[in-house]
Amino acid sequence: MFYKSLKTTLSVALGAAILGTSVAAAEFPTRDIRLIVPWPAGGGADAISRKISNIAEQDLPKSIYVENIAGAVTATGLMQMTNARPDGHTVAVLTYDSIITLPRGEMVPGYSLDNMKPIARITSEADAIVVSKQSGIESYEDLIARAKENPGEVRVGVAPKGSGPYLSVMQLEELLDVDFNVITYAGSSSAEAEALLSGELDAAISSLGDFSGLLSSGDAKGVVELTGVQNATYTDVPTLKSKGHDLQTGSFIVLAAPTNTPDDAVETLETTFKAAYDSAEFQDWLAQIGVTADWLGSDEVVAWIDELQSKTFALMDDLEL
Repeated sequence: MFYKSLKTTLSVALGAAILGTSVAAAEFPTRDIRLIVPWPAGGGADAISRKISNIAEQDLPKSIYVENIAGAVTATGLMQMTNARPDGHTVAVLTYDSIITLPRGEMVPGYSLDNMKPIARITSEADAIVVSKQSGIESYEDLIARAKENPGEVRVGVAPKGSGPYLSVMQLEELLDVDFNVITYAGSSSAEAEALLSGELDAAISSLGDFSGLLSSGDAKGVVELTGVQNATYTDVPTLKSKGHDLQTGSFIVLAAPTNTPDDAVETLETTFKAAYDSAEFQDWLAQIGVTADWLGSDEVVAWIDELQSKTFALMDDLEL
């Protein structure tokens, strides 16, 4: 009788535990979701993150709010994410610097991708060269001609050493046999946009989407995109491949959560963001700003990150960076 009673008690307890776990998973999220963007407000990563989260939260019982926490080339914000409770209520945006620059340079003690669980890649963007209206440069050919005629004088703004745009300008100098006056800007592309607008820069390298405001106003002009695929939005901006050179560089937006976040929570987040990604509202908006929709789910994005790191680190070795 005792064993029968004990068996019944254990069965009830086990059933309650399973039911409790199922209910907890089904109830996720139980509070608002914090989406950390590790760049200042106003840049391309910030705009994309806000747009997709605004759409995604419509399918959730709670809100998604964006918090900009810049610093240490994205490490400050991302380490706040990895130190948060791993329950799915804190996620963050990873960009090129998060996956390449920081791990490569071992720049911040305690920062590691091992502390993160990737959820999905949302977009990818080719780098492009954008020139200031004040520069008087009208085309890719004008830019290269001026650089050849005035070595070290054409001012080109890029993100700090080790970043994607920095690698791009180093490769371009070697590929085209030119010498730019390379000026680095910490923070998001908004700093370079301001420098283009003021005339502090002749050109800058980032995605066309990052400079969409200046391109729309006519204060800047895209002269070449570092890809082999023509941009469907900015059809007047030629590809570098069309100019006879094969160089493809760019950035991306990846979502991640703390490494021990339950699979059920990650699945809910992935499904919710995928629905937002597939929406006509988001796809139309991406087309307007010239950003490529480029989804990879949680099963695929980890392998993609490993491959990207291997390829890029090998290139950095070749350039002695």
